[in-house]
Amino acid sequence: MIQSIQCRKMIYFIIPFLILTSCKSKVDMKSDDSTQINQDSTMIKISLAEWSYHRALQDKKMDNLDFAAKAAQLGFKGIEYVNKFFKDKAQDTLYLNKLNEKATAAGVKQLLIMIDDEGDLGDTDAIKRNEAVQNHHKWVDAAAYLGCHSIRVNARGKGSREEVAEAAVLALSELADYAATKHINVIVENHGGYSSDGSWLSSIMSKINKPNAGTLPDFGNFCITSETMEGGKTKCIEEYDRYKGVAEMMPYAKAVSAKSHDFGELGFETKTDYLRMLEIVKNAGYKGYLGVEYEGESLSEEDGVIATKKLIEKCLKQLYHTKE
Repeated sequence: MIQSIQCRKMIYFIIPFLILTSCKSKVDMKSDDSTQINQDSTMIKISLAEWSYHRALQDKKMDNLDFAAKAAQLGFKGIEYVNKFFKDKAQDTLYLNKLNEKATAAGVKQLLIMIDDEGDLGDTDAIKRNEAVQNHHKWVDAAAYLGCHSIRVNARGKGSREEVAEAAVLALSELADYAATKHINVIVENHGGYSSDGSWLSSIMSKINKPNAGTLPDFGNFCITSETMEGGKTKCIEEYDRYKGVAEMMPYAKAVSAKSHDFGELGFETKTDYLRMLEIVKNAGYKGYLGVEYEGESLSEEDGVIATKKLIEKCLKQLYHTKE
């Protein structure tokens, strides 16, 4: 049975072709799998986020030093690290040199480092917030050493919407000032809580108003409030509109995360209309990298990465090569 998918959730059969409509455009997912896009400076490019392989990395089936080669093997030209997979190596220049060597050998660009577990930059306690800012300095230095353009951070904190926003503006401004001395951007992802509210996060950026402070819109992280169910799983009980959220964050975007979970029979992501989302990204004038971040369980990590990359390529081909 064909599942309900993107593109206004409608499927039209016109024998002998299957045509899928989305907004004003059509994408043919049946075209030759070998079709590749010759990316240039005017187009969105595709990178690989290391979190796509978090299970393999956590289970020691893959090492952080292997990531660049794996990305190159799958046809990616850019990579995005996650700090927890080399947590104690931020100031280890011998290790960072190895990462540089691996990336050079693989022919991939090291784009950014996603930073977690270094304190809450939206903490309303000034002492804890300042400690969090200082904890991020070493990752700014590491990113600069690796030739990255950004570190991705979180704007978390406990308190009212206004209190956390005020704290986040102070911390992010201070961190951005330090990062500017290293030519590094500080970018915030919608990553739960208030940060998953696109209007809240974009408002923070407008108040900071610094050229190296920006956002990393993620297609899937728009759960504002969740609750823990039996068995430890969480259920989202308040979710922000993902298309509205990405559109609100795009004016400040310096990276974009193409989050994916599951795919229907025809190769479309079941939760996000990728063509609609990529049209929002393209119309914002964005020409950077789009990071593939597969987080599902129905496919293996590698198959999920490949499916996401393939879907993005089909959509980009439509957006850049077909008249509307």
